[in-house]
Amino acid sequence: MAATIKQIAEEAGVSRGTVDRVLNKRGSVNKETAEKIKKVARKLGYKPNIAGRALAAKKKKYTIGVILCSEGIEFFDDVLHGISVATDEVKDYGIHLKIRTMKGYDALYQLRLIRELEEEDINFLIINAINDKMIKAAIDGLKEKDINVITINTDIEGSSRLCYVGSDYLASGETAAGVLGLITGGNARVAIAGGSAQILGHLERCEGFKKALERYDNMEIVCAFCTEDEDERGYDEMKKALKEHPEINAVYIGAAGHNGVCKAILEEGRNDIAVVGSDLPPSVKKLIQNGSVKATICQQPYTQGYKAVVTAMRYLVNGLYPEKDKYIMKNEIKIFENL
Repeated sequence: MAATIKQIAEEAGVSRGTVDRVLNKRGSVNKETAEKIKKVARKLGYKPNIAGRALAAKKKKYTIGVILCSEGIEFFDDVLHGISVATDEVKDYGIHLKIRTMKGYDALYQLRLIRELEEEDINFLIINAINDKMIKAAIDGLKEKDINVITINTDIEGSSRLCYVGSDYLASGETAAGVLGLITGGNARVAIAGGSAQILGHLERCEGFKKALERYDNMEIVCAFCTEDEDERGYDEMKKALKEHPEINAVYIGAAGHNGVCKAILEEGRNDIAVVGSDLPPSVKKLIQNGSVKATICQQPYTQGYKAVVTAMRYLVNGLYPEKDKYIMKNEIKIFENL
């Protein structure tokens, strides 16, 4: 039998009115008291009146803010498609989205976008978070104002976000190392073309790759650089790496920038280099089809966008907390034969 507001009030040592205000978001309650009530409600298995809350949501008209570091990155086209489909599905609950996009990984600019959405009275935030102390503090500040946050595609260390929807980047990097080991027969001098040091997922991919490479006696990393998710940067850095390390015979691309990296390899006449990439936007698919990339590790971007919006809706409308701290997408290996 589901717990009642009366039972929650008795165990939490507060009035039924206080419990009602917290669970149904009808007024301000001391932060510590509110957290205590929510904890007791979860412990007792409290189930809100979904039909009643849905009706109330239509009248309230919730707003979900979205911030993505997506400009110039094909990968996010599928994330945005998932968000768009979910938005159409949740609009009947009186929910609409305000989407902000940005190019690059400027934490100050992302902080400004957070503040702008906060001033526009959002009720929830979905963010492709830059791994910076300022962004963590902003997420914590939103939580104190009862604006919960879902991190999408990449997580952030130590914040009070509600949950994370995205890839297991450590496993992605480990898988890439295993695939490269199979392609090269475990004999490789590897260059890592990482993304940005500002993105936790990019760092974790490289960490996972390095960890898995330890299993091989004759595979070593000879250099590593960041593409900052830009083809021009990837091209310049790969050209430089090939001149300084002509022994390179394998490359792991851990973020965007595949076209630039592969163009540099092609111009140097190095068709002996085995390349394993990340994700499967149209440009990477073409590179696999023409043989420039041997394999890529995918992370279901459409599902990430869709799942994040639906999870936020379920919390706002139905008062349902995420069942998991992290919703992890399945890593998939794509090669020419299974495109």
